[in-house]
Amino acid sequence: MALKYVVSEAGIGLRRNVSMSIALIITIGVSLTLAGMGLLFNSQTNKTEDSWGSKLQITVALCNQNSQGPNCKKANVTPEQKTAIEEVLHTNPEVASFEHRTKAEAFEQYKKLYLAKNADDKKIYGTVTVNDMQETYWVKLKDPQKYQGIESQLAGTPGVDNVRDLREVLKPIYFWMSILKWGSLVVALFLVGAAILEVANTIRLAAYARRKEIAIMRLVGASTLFIALPFLLETLVAALVGVALAGGALCLFTWLFVYGHLRGHSHMSEWIDWSDTLTTVGMIAVLGVVLALVPTLVMTRKYLKV
Repeated sequence: MALKYVVSEAGIGLRRNVSMSIALIITIGVSLTLAGMGLLFNSQTNKTEDSWGSKLQITVALCNQNSQGPNCKKANVTPEQKTAIEEVLHTNPEVASFEHRTKAEAFEQYKKLYLAKNADDKKIYGTVTVNDMQETYWVKLKDPQKYQGIESQLAGTPGVDNVRDLREVLKPIYFWMSILKWGSLVVALFLVGAAILEVANTIRLAAYARRKEIAIMRLVGASTLFIALPFLLETLVAALVGVALAGGALCLFTWLFVYGHLRGHSHMSEWIDWSDTLTTVGMIAVLGVVLALVPTLVMTRKYLKV
């Protein structure tokens, strides 16, 4: 009987304040969508860093049988040459640390970028084997502005095919990713504030409209929690609808833009996938529920004192 009353009162409240409920749903939906976009851009940044390394890195590609560089002579790097290269990396003062990546590791990354795409890509890139890959050293610098010494030293070392400064490649990529990520999160933060105010206004108007019923319930000894339950249910319904809208928008973005465009046409990086999107939807779902329930609990303590 008590549950039936709570559900009935919540339904009456939603119908009575339908315009406020719609405004609350839209505000929550848009704020969660932008927060989710920020989280997706953050996931993409992490995947790009895994693919290309951080902005403080240079890559040293070693010779293989296909290399055309003057230090290679179309032959694989020898163990002696690798030892000499590592000695340079250990002793150079510009180097903070370095990591060796084998041909097998390079081939696994290659498959993620090129072979996990559409059928045409598999036909074009499927003939590449592990032996066609290059061993590499990923070098982290102590100071990103001081790299000329190690770059020039390695460029003339036997067994080195080329030295690549990733800062020039990654700088515009990380710049725009950061703009998109932080821009989405900042706007989402403002909208979260608007959603909190929207919840407060909804509770205030609903409490005013039901002030006689609340007074009667107080007289018969109803607890504050029992009186507040219809209000909690109203905002929870609005939050869940907003979460559904935001989740749908994020899934649509992943389907149309990431899978429909980026993953099929760009091999710059490993791109976010459905698992990243579903994880983000789960996170914004939790955020949406908290965003609805916490302000409601706070506001009902204020506005239900009749």
